[in-house]
Parts: sequence; C-alpha cells; structure tokens
Amino acid sequence: MNPLLRITGLHKSFASLRVLLGVDLDVARGEKVSIIGPNGSGKTTLLRCINYLEKPTSGHIYIDGKLIGEKQTNGGYVHLSDRELAKERQEIGFVFQRFNLFPHLTALGNVTIAPQKVLGLSKDEAERRGLEMLEKVGLSHKVNEYPERLSGGQQQRVAIARVLAMQPKLMLFDEATSALDPELIGEVLRVMRQLAAEGRTMVIVTHEIQFAGEVSDRVVFMDQGK
Repeated sequence: MNPLLRITGLHKSFASLRVLLGVDLDVARGEKVSIIGPNGSGKTTLLRCINYLEKPTSGHIYIDGKLIGEKQTNGGYVHLSDRELAKERQEIGFVFQRFNLFPHLTALGNVTIAPQKVLGLSKDEAERRGLEMLEKVGLSHKVNEYPERLSGGQQQRVAIARVLAMQPKLMLFDEATSALDPELIGEVLRVMRQLAAEGRTMVIVTHEIQFAGEVSDRVVFMDQGK
C-alpha cells in the first residue's frame, strides 16, 4: 500500500543555518511514528514543513499520493497560494506546544469555529461534532468554560478536540506536553494513547521516551537535521 505520508529529500535552511539535511520518511495509514532527539535536531521544523507552516528549501511532501504545498508547472515546482494551502491543511491536524486557544471563545467555541468557517458546517452540525470531540477528550463538563478557567492540561485537550473536529487524515503533535506541569502531562498522554488505539495516523515529536515506546509502531531518532 502507498504510505499516507511520504517525505522525500527534504531540506530546510534559514539563511545560512541548515536545519534539515535530506530527510526521507514514509508513514503508513494508521501508523504511529514518534520522533525523538536532542533540542535543535530539526524535529519541530520537520513537522512544520509537513503542513507548510515552513516552506521546505527543497524536497517534496505527499499526503495520500498527492503533492502538498506545491504544484508542478512547466517542468518545475511552484508553491501554492495561501488560499490553496489553507484547503490542503484541512487534511493535516497540528497540536502545538502552546495551546493557541482563542481567549474570547468557550471550549466549545474554540472547537466549532474552524468546522463552520473552513468546512462550511452549520452551527448545529459544528456544535454536535464539537460536543462529541470534547466528550472524547474528557471535557464534556467544561464546554462553556473559557480558556483562562481551564488548566493547562484541559486547554491542551481542547486543542486536541479542535483538531479532531476537522477530521484530518494525519495528526501531528509537536511536544504536546512540554508546556505542562508534570501532574498535568498524564491527562494529555491518556488522550493521545486513546487516539493511537483508534488507529489514527500520528506523527509525534516528544521527549516522553516511555510514552513513545508504548504507543509507537516506530520511533525515529533525529540528530543534526538527519
């Protein structure tokens, strides 16, 4: 079977700083791949290139066999417009280190805004999906709370519910527990274990080595951009 995610010859430089040096990686549908390695090895940059938050310097990324972030024209490649990129990103869910919730929206509002504005769901449809996703992450009792009244672990679980509401093919987790106090890490890892058990395709950058070993089909070690 063709991989859900295929990365070929990926390089990324920031001016003279070379961060990724020819990364090749295939991730099968339903596979859980954890990426570990020292700080500065390129882990986060790799994730950000997958959904084109950072444009690769060279190399290509495919989701379900479809080229992501660029298109072929006149024998070469050109980057997509922001509008075209936004449409492609719908298939890729990204859970950040920082929760990036809208402070003026409730937990439910944060989860339902993208399905309405991006997917075009009605408010009722989006709220049904949002309530289902918040229940999945154990927050059905917090749907009307604003972020400032939620713990860090609860905010990160809202962020995961927000990604799930978009029904992505691929989920990316960038050190999703690194901003949390130690006693809150477990509640987020429990949700991630549950998602892994459901057979979702996940690429997880983490320093939680034991967790990576438990949930992953494969663990990739990165060092100095390779």
